[in-house]
Amino acid sequence: VYGREGIKKLIVETRPEFVSPEKIEDLQAVENLELAIGLETADDFIRSSYINKGFLFDDYKKAAEIAMDCGSLVKTYLLLKPPFISEKRAIEDVIKSAVRIATYSSTISLNLCNVQKHTPLEALWRRQYYRPPWLWSAIEAIKGIARQKLVVISDPVGAGHERGPHNCGQCDPRIKAAIRSFNRTQDLRVLEELNEVACSCREVWQVLINYDDFLYPEFIDF
Repeated sequence: VYGREGIKKLIVETRPEFVSPEKIEDLQAVENLELAIGLETADDFIRSSYINKGFLFDDYKKAAEIAMDCGSLVKTYLLLKPPFISEKRAIEDVIKSAVRIATYSSTISLNLCNVQKHTPLEALWRRQYYRPPWLWSAIEAIKGIARQKLVVISDPVGAGHERGPHNCGQCDPRIKAAIRSFNRTQDLRVLEELNEVACSCREVWQVLINYDDFLYPEFIDF
């Protein structure tokens, strides 16, 4: 970092336990410092039982407060649809989480869950116990967060592939492009216009959302 006067912004990914005033001071040779923390969800039960992150929401808050007190920005990663969470509840969870972290984050980055090789999630996916999120769910989640007057971005990694967030296949490229356009503009009209030329698979997704309470009456509790 030192001596690189051309750097305008430095983003450092970290965990709450690594954040301290001393460590932030070491990085502040760059005027615009942003710490990125993978909170995934503000729900401690989901984070500990389904994602296994190893820290609590209070740990995140403490780290974010330290960062802000030191003059740094905070970017927070939220995860759409970890295992054992239905489509509807996944959407609701990231929106609720975004509201809870609004005072701590300058930017919310919504990560759409995808299936990586040699992971427990892949084992669930192969047994058809897990499906990556629909891209329609991503659109609803982004709109729900943005309507809270929050800055939200999303990089739909693996979109359109069976291991990544996807719809029917035909509309996936258009939705992926719309999300990336929204990242640049933060203009909700980019996403709302998708409803005007919606693919027929949106009706399938909507039925799934409508019957969520019947299909998934409660969270799985280990």
